[in-house]
Amino acid sequence: MNTNFKSKAIAIACLTLMFTSCYKDLDMTPKYGLNAESVYSKAENYRSVLAKIYGGLILTGNRGPAGSPDFGTGDEGFSSFIRALWNLQELPTDEAVCGWTDPGIPDLNQQTWSNDNSFVTSMYQRIYFEIAMCNEFIRETEDGKLNGRGFTDSQVNEIKQFRNEARFIRALAYYYQLDLYGKGPFVTESDGVGSYDPREASRTELFNYVESELKAIEGLMIAPRQNEYGRADQAAAASLLARLYLNAEVYTGTARYNDCITYCNKVIAGGYTLDANYNWLFLADNHKSTEVIFPITSDGLRTQTYGGTTFIIHAAIGGTMNDDDFGVNGGWFGLRTTKGLVSSFDNDSAVDKRYMFHIDGQNYDIAELKTFEDGYAVNKWRNVDRNGIKGSDPAGNFVDTDFPLFRLADVYLMYAEATVRGGGGNMAQATAYINALRDRAFGNTSGQVTTVDLPFLLKERARELYWECTRRTDLIRYGLFTGGNYLWPYKGGSVAGNATSGHLNLYPIPAADLAVNKNLVQNPGY
Repeated sequence: MNTNFKSKAIAIACLTLMFTSCYKDLDMTPKYGLNAESVYSKAENYRSVLAKIYGGLILTGNRGPAGSPDFGTGDEGFSSFIRALWNLQELPTDEAVCGWTDPGIPDLNQQTWSNDNSFVTSMYQRIYFEIAMCNEFIRETEDGKLNGRGFTDSQVNEIKQFRNEARFIRALAYYYQLDLYGKGPFVTESDGVGSYDPREASRTELFNYVESELKAIEGLMIAPRQNEYGRADQAAAASLLARLYLNAEVYTGTARYNDCITYCNKVIAGGYTLDANYNWLFLADNHKSTEVIFPITSDGLRTQTYGGTTFIIHAAIGGTMNDDDFGVNGGWFGLRTTKGLVSSFDNDSAVDKRYMFHIDGQNYDIAELKTFEDGYAVNKWRNVDRNGIKGSDPAGNFVDTDFPLFRLADVYLMYAEATVRGGGGNMAQATAYINALRDRAFGNTSGQVTTVDLPFLLKERARELYWECTRRTDLIRYGLFTGGNYLWPYKGGSVAGNATSGHLNLYPIPAADLAVNKNLVQNPGY
């Protein structure tokens, strides 16, 4: 696997793309330091524009962590794609709490948000920023335009591959829109450029679009493990399709578990293998992983941001934790977990290597959200490599640890769940996949199971994937995110947890977008 595209390249986009509004001008042409005609007249520039598209998944602007944000925001660090996604997928669940009192954070912890929550807005903006960049790139790489620019056949073929990857990133952005918000403005490269009110697409329409896009590009993308590290391949597209199908019954009302199994099998056949050590997946040299299918890459020198894994690592350090153990210069005393996650390890905490909690000085129960010592701390993510060497930033501010958005273990778990839910998979194979994860976790076969059912799989997903941006979606699929069938500390605003309204299974369309687009209708309950 070529490693040249790790975010070292992503941060160095030689063109300055600035998108000035995520609302009225949803599909405006991004502004470049050079005009678009000159940018796209040179074959070597296409790679830089693609780098900006990938960079939008980790960076917040063009000049490091502050000073030139991609779009207006009160705190540029809050607007990183992964940071915003992490907040929406983890903070309202049993896997995480945050002690900060910044507006919007307590609301996420307690499932009391409204349509002006700043993190709900940031994620929405980030999604459509990615979509706008992808639309423009895809529009400018249309066959007719490429053929008229005097490029060689080799250059044209490479640019077409870039276009396929931009279509993947756009499908990924629309996937998160349908998962988080259920519906939203819809624009592709076929629509006009300029200021207008984009039409609203329903959840089913977004589902069908994401499915059709991924299936259209699936065979056109580079084969699994043959692309540069950090760029999407066929396995990334198949992984996203598997996740789409696993949740299809939530998204459309129609189960697609058989299709989930089909695409899990495609990923599994692609040559990815489990890393020997679970902890390797979350270290500064996790670009060496044989398991990570699609990472959001990070580099402490070249992709400096207060989002991404820089946020996850710093914010999880506090109390009696040693900063040096994490390869950074200090903790932010914010993130911990709840007893809901800790108790999912049952009686295996002493032997399951995934039990990565800092307990010294920490309380099992959470009496106060703002008190860092309430709730076990999580030491899963670190900015040191397998040999304990710190990341590349000598100041210890920014980290090298990549975020594994898709990895093989999740695919194993999806296969098992889709099989149990009646998707037609092989139950013996599903059990074997689960036991492969548990063999790694336990270091031997003592953790193997013979029976795999849905309650077990929900716990196993928590044990394997906590803090990896899947928990909210998982709990919704199981009917446990809202309501009162499963409570955890501060759900619904009380220490013991309260039942919450089912309308919270979707986030609201931000008030700012409703105000400027007459085609949008707010989600029920807001």
